[in-house]
Amino acid sequence: MKAVRLHAYDERPRLDEVPEPTATGSHDVVVRVGGAGVCRTDLHIGQGWFAPLVPVELPFTLGHENSGWVHEVGAAVENVGVGDPVICYPQQSCGRCAACRIGDDMRCERGLDFTGLNRDGGFAELLRTTDRGVLPLGPALDPVDVAPHADAGLTVMHVVRKAVPLLGAGTRVVVQGVGGLGHIAVQCLRAYTPAEVVAVDPDPEALKLATDCGAHHVVGDQPVEEVQRLTGGAGAEAVLDFVGEGDAVATALAMVRPRGTYFAVGYGGTLTVPTLHLVLPEISVVGNAVGTHDDLRELMALAAGGGVEVRTRTYPLEAFADALDDLEHGRTHGRAVLVP
Repeated sequence: MKAVRLHAYDERPRLDEVPEPTATGSHDVVVRVGGAGVCRTDLHIGQGWFAPLVPVELPFTLGHENSGWVHEVGAAVENVGVGDPVICYPQQSCGRCAACRIGDDMRCERGLDFTGLNRDGGFAELLRTTDRGVLPLGPALDPVDVAPHADAGLTVMHVVRKAVPLLGAGTRVVVQGVGGLGHIAVQCLRAYTPAEVVAVDPDPEALKLATDCGAHHVVGDQPVEEVQRLTGGAGAEAVLDFVGEGDAVATALAMVRPRGTYFAVGYGGTLTVPTLHLVLPEISVVGNAVGTHDDLRELMALAAGGGVEVRTRTYPLEAFADALDDLEHGRTHGRAVLVP
């Protein structure tokens, strides 16, 4: 089968012919990939960002946002059958440790076992995962359309559920960066909270997307000043930062009101702030990485009811380089999806 494989860091991945995976374990599930979302993390993996923290033997297949149809199952699999449409939860957790028992899959004591990060991913025709790594899709959802929810939407749902208790009537929330995650965040915030949603992005196309997704206000230039104006000088109760690098980090923190919360979702930058500037206004800083299987379950229920939709552009698997280039150079508004 065809698969997009990373052979060396800082080199373009290659489209290889590799053996088809099979269900060798009793709990294995082989998925025929319908769609595989292209994420900025794929760029970072290729640049070696994760190599010191998450060692992996190269070459391996990229792609951690996957959906499709069950192709083969192991002898002990009971939750799905051949032909079922599924979305793939990326972390392969054990289900038995204390973290897994409370649904915190990403903290599994077995460690990180993440599709497309340190095990073969879904930029391929077939993907091997496990029965704990698949969630059946209802008839209202097409695997190709929802593939980015396996990480982009999942990460958004995780942070939005954290922010919900802070966002009652009369509050404001800023979404900084209206890209593949940010446009999903605008929709989830509208679905889950009565807060006014302010979308911040320098790209006019991104702001149009934010408006289409339901943002109450959009801000391009001078975001700190504009958010202060919109909030009567107070700042926002919560800022969800989907950029997390360059000047965006300081900008996001400057938009938070006293006793507000800065949610760091994007990464790559550095948060430098005198502790007194956090202590006196009692500002909270909360990190956010991926999400739980339950976050994905709830997100799919929201999507099935029409509460959230991913703006996608599809590419054939053979055009993976175009998809990566478009993402890297800011030509992707919404989410790119590879279709084998």
